Amino acid sequence: MRILFLGDVVGSSGCSKLVENLPSQKKQREIDFVIVNGENADESGVGLTQKICEKFFSSGVDVITSGNHIWDQKDIMEFIENEKRILRPKNFFEPSPGKGFEIFTTVNNFKIGVLNLIGNVFMKKSNDVFEAANQFINKFKLKKDFDFLVVDFHGEITSEKNAIGHFFDGQATLVVGTHTHVQTADEQILPKGTAFLCDAGMCGPKESILGRRVEPILHRMKTSMPQTMPVAKGPVEIRGALVDIDTTTGKAVGIERIAEIID
Repeated sequence: MRILFLGDVVGSSGCSKLVENLPSQKKQREIDFVIVNGENADESGVGLTQKICEKFFSSGVDVITSGNHIWDQKDIMEFIENEKRILRPKNFFEPSPGKGFEIFTTVNNFKIGVLNLIGNVFMKKSNDVFEAANQFINKFKLKKDFDFLVVDFHGEITSEKNAIGHFFDGQATLVVGTHTHVQTADEQILPKGTAFLCDAGMCGPKESILGRRVEPILHRMKTSMPQTMPVAKGPVEIRGALVDIDTTTGKAVGIERIAEIID
């Protein structure tokens, strides 16, 4: 079993390059299931729309996860209620539209649980993530309720992401961080068999600052004056993680960082 997880998609260029290239990559790399964090995929660089979701699904994306920008485009609030393939962080305050966890059945009849969580440090105020994670682990078990479990942890700081990775070690197939748009180089399989990557990185313009044009951000940082920060142009980097899984145990046997540049 092989699962591809792609980090935060930024703007229309990141969206279009992913959609164009994913079908061939799935075939070439023999990928069985694809999860994409899409919360910044709108052309403005924040939020997600129904139209973008439909493009992702038609290109071969199986599940879209999100984070603190999920509500920035208002039409997603109604769409997420009826489309179980889009997740928002499970530890958002209730009631929130949509769900933070769902189980999906693959074409080869495996069940994949996908859990979306958001961190508590320097992030949108939400319920305690470790309490939410503990409640989840007490309720759901790997190889009992699903064959594989992928956790998208949308967080700001590496220590919190590392802690969540170890918290789920042996309980999840993959724990991967999103939000910072900067891919880390710490891909590993934790002692009890869970694949971990602190941050998947982004799918967006390479010559940028986190997907945005460089000059206005530099000006804002140097002067503290407000600036519009358009999404950058140019070649797109596609970043994420590819995980190979033992179907008997649900544990990871390999993890590869994905880092490609597309003109």
